[in-house]
Amino acid sequence: MASASSVLEDNSLLSRMDRSLYKAETVLALIGGLAVFGLMLLAVVSVSGRNLFNQPLRGYVDWIEQVMSLIAFLGISYTQRLGGHIRMDVVVGRLKGRWLWISEFITTLFMLVLMVLLVWGTFAHFQRSFDLSSPLWSRDSTLDIRLPIWPSKLLVSFAFSVISMRLVLQLWGYGQAIISGTRSPIAVPLVESAAEVAAREAQTVSGFDEMPANGTEENGKQDGNKPDGGQA
Repeated sequence: MASASSVLEDNSLLSRMDRSLYKAETVLALIGGLAVFGLMLLAVVSVSGRNLFNQPLRGYVDWIEQVMSLIAFLGISYTQRLGGHIRMDVVVGRLKGRWLWISEFITTLFMLVLMVLLVWGTFAHFQRSFDLSSPLWSRDSTLDIRLPIWPSKLLVSFAFSVISMRLVLQLWGYGQAIISGTRSPIAVPLVESAAEVAAREAQTVSGFDEMPANGTEENGKQDGNKPDGGQA
């Protein structure tokens, strides 16, 4: 399982692209969070209507089907940027230097290939569902209130495209690290130990953002880089 991580920044083109994409990923993650909140409100309305008026919200299950794509997929690129996806670190955690970046490059490349295939497959599903000559431009719909399904299918392709762009940037970062041999690459998640994570959280709560929380940040400052949200 991946530990918490920091992402270093500088004024390079890679770092600027990383920060720009991160802003978009943050907005998408926020939309996913709002979708969770909206689903909770729908549940309240449906349960209240059933108990008080014996009339639950019509099409409640249909709306859940539509919203699930927002909840499940919009935050995956944001999580990838922060290194928050679950993975096995038994081997990778023992690697250092170029061997670590080589292993990260290979696994990230495999992920990119998988994501590109998923973009192709999910967009094919969208094309089979979308039809300009059909009502609501849809060849299929939900069972109860007949909501078109193609928007959810298109959203999945969009989310996979965003994480594909994130993986390309991370491959760029790992490639630079392999060539230079640096311990503090830009625009990639740097894995932190449990002690470093605790120190960072304590630092955030206490408000002393100037104090370095771990050796990774110190290395980043020596290289002229800064972790996400830190001081240069």
